[in-house]
Amino acid sequence: MIGPSPIERIEARILDIPTIRPHKLSFGAISRQSPVIVQLWLRNGATGFGEAATIGGPSWNEESPESIWHAIQTYLAPALVDQDGAAFGAVLARMDVACKGNAFAKSAVEMALIDAVSRSLNLPAYQLLGGKRHQSLPLVWTLASGDVAQDLEEAQLRLQQKRHRIFKMKIGARTPQQDVAVVSEIARGLAGKATLTVDVNQAWDGHTARRYLPQLIDAGVTLIEQPVAKWNVEALKTLSAELGSRASIMADETVCTPQDAMLLARGQASHVFSLKVAKHGGLLRTRQVAGIAEAADIGWYGGTMLETSIGSAASAHVFATLNHQHHGCELFGPQLLVDDLVTARMPIVDFELQLPDGPGFGVEVDQTQLDRFDRARTGLHTTHIDLGHQATA
Repeated sequence: MIGPSPIERIEARILDIPTIRPHKLSFGAISRQSPVIVQLWLRNGATGFGEAATIGGPSWNEESPESIWHAIQTYLAPALVDQDGAAFGAVLARMDVACKGNAFAKSAVEMALIDAVSRSLNLPAYQLLGGKRHQSLPLVWTLASGDVAQDLEEAQLRLQQKRHRIFKMKIGARTPQQDVAVVSEIARGLAGKATLTVDVNQAWDGHTARRYLPQLIDAGVTLIEQPVAKWNVEALKTLSAELGSRASIMADETVCTPQDAMLLARGQASHVFSLKVAKHGGLLRTRQVAGIAEAADIGWYGGTMLETSIGSAASAHVFATLNHQHHGCELFGPQLLVDDLVTARMPIVDFELQLPDGPGFGVEVDQTQLDRFDRARTGLHTTHIDLGHQATA
């Protein structure tokens, strides 16, 4: 195939894939992921895949698998048929006209387009995104079983396997005192062997964060993700100023758009941005947010929405193009699922995720796996999140 060509058609489907164990967050626990997988065809015969995954359906933000599918099928796909596949910026603008917001849906479509165009040119996607600056990134694993003994057993195994030596704990569902006790116990178990970070998932108010974050830092925590509600920029700013000499404050839900990034940068309200392709609205806009971070001397962290290897590989390609002021990545989503959608996953060597070099996103989709987990075939209709775990997770 020589060169890109117009977009021929776009199709989306919702999958339902069980997780290997419950994954517990401040707002509940998930036992199944429901990614929306997009396939896009160019008229030259090339095809590409994209993915939008949410954590717990609409519990993380306003979009759900069902709304993502609807936005793509009803508004975005019809708007893009016959458009120039290589005009990425024009495609984004056209999607913005067709459908306001819906960053996850647009991200999945843009992802599939970039994969298809890259494959038609026989190039890895990172070549169309600025060129590769990393061959690998340290890979984080999240300890979120809700059980201290199981978390420590998981961590020790992954250390032995040389897969992970940075561990993130999901907290905020227990009382702050309980969270401090649990994190401290995990920290003692991993002392001298691994780095420990926490994600509060917006569960605390500013006063609670100011009171208890120093105790987590004393326990050995080095990076603290989204300790307060996404709107509470003033509290983030205060925490960054007060704790900056001892640990780094990372914004996640607070930083979605380039405008969000500018607001945080002006206010010196965080030390690190958690980058997630879906929440930014695609690979190109992820680079825009990362560019603002670099200009403001803010670090970055490669976040995940627990995607399969399709979305994880796409994220890896854009992260590969960014600067060296990073805190690793957590593209472990495929490992949390009972099975994957590709013929071979990205390898992990000496605690680092190896970034793929093949055409497109460098992974090959297994059509039988798409069919196996397709919601239309399985008959499942909802994304499962057990809110009953909130009190004990």
